[in-house]
Amino acid sequence: MEHKHIYDEEGNQLCCTAQEGKIYKDAGAKKLLDNGSCCSTENNKSETQNEDDGRGHNDGEKNTFQMFLPAIISLVILLIGIVLDNFFPQEWFKGWVRIVWYAVAYLPVGLPVLKEAYESIAKGDVFSEFFLMGIATIGAFAIGEYPEGVAVMLFYSVGEVFQTLAVSRAKNNIKALLDQRPDEVTVLEGNQPKTIPAKQAKIGDIVQLRSGEKLALDGELVSESASFNTAALTGESKPDTKNKGESVLAGMINLQTIAQVKVTTAYEDSKLSKILELVQNATAQKAPTELFIRKFARIYTPIVVGLAVLICLLPYLFVENYVFRDWLYRALVFLVISCPCALVISIPLGYFGGIGAASKNGILFKGSNFLDIIANIKNVVMDKTGTMTEGVFKVQEVTLKSEFNKDEILKMVNALESKSTHPVATAIHQYVGEIDHSIQLENTAEIAGHGLKASIKGKDLLVGNFKLMDKFNIKYDLDPTHIVYTIIAIAYGGKFAGYLTIADSIKADAQLSVDKLKALGVKTTMLSGDKSTVVQFVADQLGINNAFGDLLPEDKVNKVKEIKSQNETVAFVGDGVNDAPVVALSDVGIAMGGLGSDATIETADVVIQDDKPSKIPMAINIGKQTRKIVWQNIFLAFAVKAIVLVLGAGGLATMWEAVFADVGVALLAILNAVRIQKMKFK
Repeated sequence: MEHKHIYDEEGNQLCCTAQEGKIYKDAGAKKLLDNGSCCSTENNKSETQNEDDGRGHNDGEKNTFQMFLPAIISLVILLIGIVLDNFFPQEWFKGWVRIVWYAVAYLPVGLPVLKEAYESIAKGDVFSEFFLMGIATIGAFAIGEYPEGVAVMLFYSVGEVFQTLAVSRAKNNIKALLDQRPDEVTVLEGNQPKTIPAKQAKIGDIVQLRSGEKLALDGELVSESASFNTAALTGESKPDTKNKGESVLAGMINLQTIAQVKVTTAYEDSKLSKILELVQNATAQKAPTELFIRKFARIYTPIVVGLAVLICLLPYLFVENYVFRDWLYRALVFLVISCPCALVISIPLGYFGGIGAASKNGILFKGSNFLDIIANIKNVVMDKTGTMTEGVFKVQEVTLKSEFNKDEILKMVNALESKSTHPVATAIHQYVGEIDHSIQLENTAEIAGHGLKASIKGKDLLVGNFKLMDKFNIKYDLDPTHIVYTIIAIAYGGKFAGYLTIADSIKADAQLSVDKLKALGVKTTMLSGDKSTVVQFVADQLGINNAFGDLLPEDKVNKVKEIKSQNETVAFVGDGVNDAPVVALSDVGIAMGGLGSDATIETADVVIQDDKPSKIPMAINIGKQTRKIVWQNIFLAFAVKAIVLVLGAGGLATMWEAVFADVGVALLAILNAVRIQKMKFK
């Protein structure tokens, strides 16, 4: 069931971002959404019911004070009780009065937990943390340890509030990206501005963008020039100046004068729509560590409950002076310690934080599992054009046979290349000029890894590399390996007509990227369909370990298979539609999201929004830092719990140590998990 936004009469959106809860439900924060949201469709409700992990953080509209209020009330009553018990004893504070007093202190923090325990049991999840805290604190009341029973539930509730606040902060980092696109646009109708919902804008509409406004749809700049802040797409606020006819993307902010943009893409198909969809679905694919912890918790908790029962009853058979109350107290301490909440919440939050940190830097992970995989990458295989080079070609030289009319051939080549989105086509168009639409193209076809073919005036026109010439048995009288630049060969009417040479420039941060990859111990390989001399020239300049040119898409696939056959992990970075097969084959496929084709972006596991190769080592570093934090939390939780479990079983730990082992460790793990969101990555 597709969610539909609701707008008021002026076109303002009245409800939250569609399916926003998908992002952070697995971090235990689904219910941070406004419960009264118009987005609560039946589909969303059923999803919430089915996928809720039992953590009841329903504080969408509460401020921090309201969240802490029950704990404050409970703390005040508890402290008064402790004072009357130990410092200013009163005759009246005994018997049922004392019991009722501590029961009143217990209710503000205990009732919500007991309610969650009941609801979890009703859903079939008996051994939840709520159940463990419930029986532990009620048990403490049963043996007369009223202050400790209240204190355990009080600290547990305070811990829950801090967990909610931590998750909320992580959520807001992602939500900042989700809120980047405005939901209304100003379109010109008869030169009169009219504000409408962005979804109603049609391809071809002229959008007027005032200074400081965000663009809601992809388009083509109609104004002579405009300067944009691209932070929503790239993570950087460096102004990017666009000229008339250049593409501008949803999420960009106009920085100067009024700009006009012609809409070229439907609202739901824009780059930013695809980016938001990637981020919204990022938590759907779980990391192996995350999946293991969830399965472990389901087995671990019932075992601990069973051990607690044995701790209480089994000593009766072996201990001479068995006192039921003492052993029940030890069992209750054991139960409090056993709560797995430190792992259940902090580990998903760690991965969630990693995805958020990457998003802020213009890197989109499609799942937390890819954070784990990229941290172990040993080989980065990269395309050349548009990945390590600018992809902005310029025609350097035109060499045509004298028997052909140069202007006529170039016009035909320009018309044929207009059917391609390759950067080479743009270079030819810039060199030749306007397309001659009187040229009739028939049977136009793109031959992957070779070039383009069409029929003009009954004769075949071939434009591509020399493999295309060989494929159609076109004879030529030069050795292309002696020319360093990229060569575009041309044949017409079955004869070799000549060639164009085209040069590309290396990206400014390409060298830095290779150096950082080497520092991380990652081997680099360049694969390209471009001619071998060009590929080797670029690889030598950058210090890339291995380079191979003149490759078809299937050749790239075979090269990656060779590397994987050595049991080494491979990340492939590409941008063209021909890169989609090898992106899918690699352990982690990385797409350049700015110049990249939709097919490659769809196939990729990681998308770099600003096309900067320096984001490749950054993505690996974020993966490594995320994994480091997750394992720190695992070791912290297990170590502390193991120590205090042994002390509790031996009667050396009280409820106070148990509270630290549960709530204290959970808070430490969560604070450690959110730390990644504060890190600066370069």
